[in-house]
Amino acid sequence: MLTLVSDVRLRLARSRDAPDIAAMSHAFIERGLRQTWTDARIARHIRHPESVVLVADFLGPLGGFAIMDFGDDTAHLDLLAVAPAHRRRGVGRSLVAWLEETAVTAGTFVIGLEVRADNLAARSFYESLGYAEIARVHGYYQGLEDALRMQRDVRLAGSSTRAR
Repeated sequence: MLTLVSDVRLRLARSRDAPDIAAMSHAFIERGLRQTWTDARIARHIRHPESVVLVADFLGPLGGFAIMDFGDDTAHLDLLAVAPAHRRRGVGRSLVAWLEETAVTAGTFVIGLEVRADNLAARSFYESLGYAEIARVHGYYQGLEDALRMQRDVRLAGSSTRAR
């Protein structure tokens, strides 16, 4: 049974969140790869004016996070992870919806991302939000794994929360 999240607070990440975000990235996104999303790299994104690092705070360990970079015409969802205990409760959907609303407010309507080609759960999640595959990138992940490049124009159906 799906239990929607009601005890989560979405907030902008603080510098002190960087180690927890890096650990989650290593465990849930970069598993099996050399870690590239280090504490320092995440801290740079937290400080960077064209990045948003958003966390799902359950008043304890972080339940999830997302990192998005904003350009003039497009935004790029760099990372999204939800801790296993909080999956299938709407946390990921809430993080993406918040970022999509921010993109629309900024006048950026096209959002792109990459996902491991063999990560069927993540692919299905993004497809359910309206993201479509636009390319396969061979060896994208450190020459070891392919990625699917996905994209969504948020003008087409509103944000993922309004569309669902």
